[in-house]
Amino acid sequence: MINSHAQPHQAYDEFSLVLDPDVYEPLPDDWLIGITDVVSSTAAIRSGRYEDVNYAGASVIAALGNAWGSFDFPFVFRGDGAAFALPPQGIMAATSALRQVASFASTDLDLNLRIGLLTVREIRAGGRDVRIARYAASENATYAMFTGGGLKWAEQQIRNGRYLVKPGRYAAKPDLTGLSCDWTPFPSQRGEILSLLVEPSDHISSEVFAALAKRVLAVFDTAPRQSHPLPAGVPLSGDSGKQVDAKGWSEVAASSDFRKFDDGLRLTLDCTPEQIDRVEAILVPARARGEINFGLHRQSHALMTCLVPSGSADSHLHFLDGMGGGYARAAEMMEAGALGDVQHHAH
Repeated sequence: MINSHAQPHQAYDEFSLVLDPDVYEPLPDDWLIGITDVVSSTAAIRSGRYEDVNYAGASVIAALGNAWGSFDFPFVFRGDGAAFALPPQGIMAATSALRQVASFASTDLDLNLRIGLLTVREIRAGGRDVRIARYAASENATYAMFTGGGLKWAEQQIRNGRYLVKPGRYAAKPDLTGLSCDWTPFPSQRGEILSLLVEPSDHISSEVFAALAKRVLAVFDTAPRQSHPLPAGVPLSGDSGKQVDAKGWSEVAASSDFRKFDDGLRLTLDCTPEQIDRVEAILVPARARGEINFGLHRQSHALMTCLVPSGSADSHLHFLDGMGGGYARAAEMMEAGALGDVQHHAH
């Protein structure tokens, strides 16, 4: 069991290791889980507002870390939202950060950010769990990976109106120091930027899902740089005119979250149409067997939102999504697939 102020001690530097259910440790019952997502994000993305959606999605991580005084808590960026875990003494910081980012999203970005907060105990009472592992993407970036179905369950509850945090009427501006999206979108070098979500069914064993996920990853890992969506060479910087050298850029690329585990696989990759076909040939039969659900979205460019926590110059976090809707569109496809399954079983 994790002690009340820490994450698991060991960070794994090989991504396939975080598919092993044994490396995850349960969070204490009294820890808090916060979840945000942009309501009607796909409509906002369709009207070209993908950067605003991603900025709103990452904002709670920045606001909470700045309010808490540390970024050493588990969190995951999901494109149009984020999820995090915080010890119980973080309740004030979490509540105010959630209210501030919801207010900021509404007034500054004209987006409706849904915000919710509950305890791990409430998730366990719902029959799910929250366990975490740490993945060291690089020396300077460690990301939390979540399993146990608890985040997915909590998100569904919050969408149904439970555990919502009421927006503050006079919320102060969130402290978003360190959060930026200065880079212009990155075009695919190999054919498609793929946003892929693969989630296990409730009844499938974590071992069976891990084996399936490893087969999927193997298709992408054979490509150069494991199908990383950021270019190997230094790209042109965006509006900020930020110049980085080759060493700086390789650190940015290494510190990005293009592969993560968040109650399922969540990937942003640069790949060939053939790779996508090979992965679909694994996933479609698995979905037909009722083992998984998945959603994918193809687009021409990847987007990066950056977080450089103040006070720790070495710590860089780079959040990736697809530019044409990315995770939000993949999730939409996954929901349609799940609905199709329900209707299919109903007949």
